[in-house]
Amino acid sequence: MSASRPSRLARLRAALIDPARGERTVLWLLAAYTVLWTAYGTIAKSPQGLHPDMTEIVAWSRDLALGYVKHPPLAAWIVRGWFDVFPMAEWSYYLLAMLMPALALWIAWRLMADYLDAEKRVVGLALLTLVPFFNFHALKYNVNTVLMPLWAATTFWFLRSYRTRSAEYAALAGLGAAASMYGKYWSVFLLAGLVVAALVDRRRGAYFRSPAPWITVAVGLVLMAPHLRWLVHSHFETFTYALTIHGEKSFAVAATSTLGYLGGSLGYVTLPLIIVAAMARRPAVFADAAWPSDDERRLAAAAFWAPLLLPVVGAIAGKTEITSLWSMSAWTLLPVLLLSPPAFVMRPIETQRLLGIAIAVPIVMLIASPAIAWYTRDRVDPSVAQARLLAQEVDRDWKNTTPEVLRFVGGDPSLVDGVITWSADRPRALTNMPAPSAEDLKRDGMALVCPSGNTGCKTAAAAAAQGMPGSRTVESTIVRGVWGKLGTPQAYTIVLVPPRR
Repeated sequence: MSASRPSRLARLRAALIDPARGERTVLWLLAAYTVLWTAYGTIAKSPQGLHPDMTEIVAWSRDLALGYVKHPPLAAWIVRGWFDVFPMAEWSYYLLAMLMPALALWIAWRLMADYLDAEKRVVGLALLTLVPFFNFHALKYNVNTVLMPLWAATTFWFLRSYRTRSAEYAALAGLGAAASMYGKYWSVFLLAGLVVAALVDRRRGAYFRSPAPWITVAVGLVLMAPHLRWLVHSHFETFTYALTIHGEKSFAVAATSTLGYLGGSLGYVTLPLIIVAAMARRPAVFADAAWPSDDERRLAAAAFWAPLLLPVVGAIAGKTEITSLWSMSAWTLLPVLLLSPPAFVMRPIETQRLLGIAIAVPIVMLIASPAIAWYTRDRVDPSVAQARLLAQEVDRDWKNTTPEVLRFVGGDPSLVDGVITWSADRPRALTNMPAPSAEDLKRDGMALVCPSGNTGCKTAAAAAAQGMPGSRTVESTIVRGVWGKLGTPQAYTIVLVPPRR
């Protein structure tokens, strides 16, 4: 009897392809996926501290606005809402980070139902979990990871809108488009790509004569209006920053970066491509997958290729640099592209094997996470790894100076964001943010933190404190221990300017 019982993987496959149990099973699997990768990140990255991208967004979230110098505001809004509920801790931040790919995977699962049978949907979901963007890279929460569910949802709603002409899906597509632009301006390639997909489709006449595209445009513009107004009032400072950092390159540099973008993007999805090639057993299947003959699949293919490839055109035309990491939100339709050809037939045993691989990867990585943490303990930036300890030192020195709440932290930009992230008073950053008024600084005071070796920072901090009653300077050396081994000592200068009320 026991020999005839289905294996656990066979039972899991059966649950996933069962219309009555599939949705519930997927949600449980994605919840487990999120927890496993969150635990991996919390352990493996424990010696490193939070990445500066993550603490920078915390700094933005303390000054809620319709935009910031570097990027639109959505990532900061999400962080503000999240940490109004959850404690500031590495595990909670990694949990938020992993919710982005988990939500994108769930949306991809729903989208695949329009193009793939139940067997292929399971395979498609498993394949996406083998793309590093959906786990390793997603653990670093930033404006790129926020785009993953937004691009997935916008693509899903657009395709539904195009096929059904539904006013509801058209409005949702406009909502998704606006949310994507609030996430990062890179999303202009998604919007342009979906327009290209609509224009190359043979049914474009009927679509553009319907209310659907105009509802999408109207909803998107209405929702974007506050940010567009902010852009005008800020003199398009986010564009200025982007062009300063990535623009005005030579043609050779731009062309080289596009090759890196294409090669790197291909590299990230190499494993799913190899697996599908091994299962397909017929090379002709890939030609039909890349550009199908039927309208529905070709529309999906165009919606995949255009947002992925348009950045190459933009980079060459604008002489700017791009990187393959920015393609992380563009892979929602990859399983549809690879698995939708009718000639591609899945065998149940192949689905079970792939499920086994997809489940094993996060479990193996979690088991390996302590070893990874131990191996990387000496390969960290002390100023990043010590951010929490430095914040505790600043808090302690501030409380020894004044009973008032610490409102502002300035000094070296490489230190400030980490300090305000971990400070118990949740202060605001003075670096790379709109400056508070002189009256506010006088009333609330401030703490200024500098590496002791940064003479310029120390001179500026001393000048800011000069003539301020009660100001004091603290010299502190911090060493962080990781699993019984002491790290590199780092000396800091902390200048405290108490409030004057």
